[in-house]
Amino acid sequence: MKVSLRFYITFLLSILSGAIVSAQNFVLDNGGGFELKVKIVHKDTGEYVKDANISVNAFSTSRCDIHGVYRVKARVNDELRVSHPDFETVIHTITSDEDIKIVIEDIDKISRSSFMSKSKVRRRTSNYTQLIDSANFYKEKDLDKSLTFIEEALKANESRSRNANTYKILGDIYFFWKQYDIAISNYKISLQINEKTETLLQLAKTQYLAKKYDDSKKTYTKLKDKSLSIYNQVQILQGLGDVSIKQKEYKEGKSYYEKALKIANEKFINDVVPDLNAKLANVYAKEGNINKANTAVLNTLKQASELAEEPSLQVQQEVADFYNETKQYDNEIKLRKEILKNVDKNDLNTVVKKYENKSTEEKDSLTSQRLNYKIGNAYIQKENYPEAIEYLEKSIVEADKKEDFEVQKHATRKLSEVYATVGDYINALKTYRDFVDIVDTLYIKKEQEIYQIKRLTKKIADNQSRIAILERDKELSDSKISLAIKDKELTLEKSKTQLVVIYSLIGGLLLMSLLAFYKHRSTQKQQLANNLLALKSMRSQMNPHFIFNALNSVNSFIAVNDERNANRYLSEFSVLMRSVLENSDEDFIPFTKEIELLELYVKLEHNRFKDKFDYTITVDKSIDIEQFQIPPMLLQPYIENAIWHGLRYKKEKGKLTIAIDKKSEETIAITITDDGIGRKRSLEMKTKNQLKQKSKGMSTIKNRIAILNDMYQDKIEVKITDAFEDGSGTRVEVILKK
Repeated sequence: MKVSLRFYITFLLSILSGAIVSAQNFVLDNGGGFELKVKIVHKDTGEYVKDANISVNAFSTSRCDIHGVYRVKARVNDELRVSHPDFETVIHTITSDEDIKIVIEDIDKISRSSFMSKSKVRRRTSNYTQLIDSANFYKEKDLDKSLTFIEEALKANESRSRNANTYKILGDIYFFWKQYDIAISNYKISLQINEKTETLLQLAKTQYLAKKYDDSKKTYTKLKDKSLSIYNQVQILQGLGDVSIKQKEYKEGKSYYEKALKIANEKFINDVVPDLNAKLANVYAKEGNINKANTAVLNTLKQASELAEEPSLQVQQEVADFYNETKQYDNEIKLRKEILKNVDKNDLNTVVKKYENKSTEEKDSLTSQRLNYKIGNAYIQKENYPEAIEYLEKSIVEADKKEDFEVQKHATRKLSEVYATVGDYINALKTYRDFVDIVDTLYIKKEQEIYQIKRLTKKIADNQSRIAILERDKELSDSKISLAIKDKELTLEKSKTQLVVIYSLIGGLLLMSLLAFYKHRSTQKQQLANNLLALKSMRSQMNPHFIFNALNSVNSFIAVNDERNANRYLSEFSVLMRSVLENSDEDFIPFTKEIELLELYVKLEHNRFKDKFDYTITVDKSIDIEQFQIPPMLLQPYIENAIWHGLRYKKEKGKLTIAIDKKSEETIAITITDDGIGRKRSLEMKTKNQLKQKSKGMSTIKNRIAILNDMYQDKIEVKITDAFEDGSGTRVEVILKK
């Protein structure tokens, strides 16, 4: 039965002691702030509503005192929003500092049935409120507990508006845990039950963070057609601007930002003005208008200085990033040093929470180790290496104290490069070894994180399945009730009753089929996530092995006092290593890049074993190399095996051939051939420990190719055979599709 909720709002003027003097009127008319008291009461019972959400611009509260009074900071012309699961959101423009009283008629009618007393209604309302409060309380602390309270709230026979609110809060919980796809699904369920502006707005933000920019734009555009508060209008314009910039529609994005900035300035919504100016500055810079960008940046800094300290620091950080992007390194260094002075004396949890709706690339951690690293990086761009070394060393020390291995890794690598640039190769090598140790530590930590992510993903999947099953149980329960009523009414019509039972069974089968389909799809998504994590783990295993082999080469040159070759080898190796690390997070890279890496790697190995082999690398000119991609570091292990286990043990000088030939319009063949001692003799010459290492290395490559073929439909094929009939030499043929 559909029941429409009626409410009316009565604003009563509270009698204040004394007359309002003209000076007070002047302050209110010119944007001065004051504390506004708001009270919401039931018309029938006279009881106050204690679980509403009261907001003015960015400030909101859901707490009232023992007399039912909510207190918010406000100014004249600000918009007051009052929302609650049981009535429509109220929007009112504040005209004075007088207290506001809102009277709600029939707040419980939608939840009340004909046989329930008022005391039962109040008790059930209280239970629902407690469940939702508990879910919100545990949202950031314990995912399982939070979802348990949501399940209990969904089990109750609540009104449509309350069920919509429950699914909205469920979406908020998944949003906090960065499970954006599941959050989007729950927001959409909430909107299907009861469409609300705040739910639509949160859906648009979540779609943006999930990088579903077209969907986000559609949702924001839909919001534009609704009756909105001024603050929401600014949020929507800012959101549309963010989406447009991501889609590289700079002119459109700038227009949205400028409209939002105009409204914010006119309505004194000061907390969003610096952020909008910073975004406009970046747009001007992308258009090449640096003077206009710098003017906007100066306005940003001026406005940020008027904010509370934590938001001010975050805005200053955004400006510093702008200076970096526009190569104004002196300004960047000066500003970051100012931020660094203030950062340690502030509790920055507020900052992180305030900016948690921003995407990962827009967020910047306000930590001393990261700030020192960025200052050092700016000094490198200026080629002021002594200052760069000082700040990079500070960053490493701070990162080590706080166990921030990511920053420690980047800072150590940069420091090694700076030492190499200034010719201090001993410190460069020492620092690079530290970098390798940090990479090992980070790898172990990443493995632990991967395990934790797997556990969290499984938890989330299980909980979401339980909630989905609960929703279907509710639907099935409603269906059974309907059937029971029809049974009573149609007892004399046996044939019709049988048809109803048959239809119910078909509906049950359909529900079961739908549940099986969703479970199968969830399993597929989980398998894809597991494959991606496995690929990342395998790539991480290969890099330390490759680095240690190369460092052994440097040690061999140093051992024979061959300083020139050691320096040259280290210089060329650093170029190779930088490229390898840059590509280490990618599933595929352009084939041209892989050829460059192979040429550099073979050159380095040839420098070490000049008397052992010569090599040639040939590429069929009829191949359009740009059309092909290949997993990074896929060919290097095979070439390494050819040199280290085939050619190195040959008495006379050997030959290594790498040929890239066209096989068909869609495929190419990469053939790696050596005339070394062959696989059988190499196997006989190895120790037990070497045999284990080889087996592990080759199995990693096979597993990696198997996963990639599973994900990309048989893209790669590898064949390994003897090169000659007598068993000497080895040929590896890799077939690669477009």
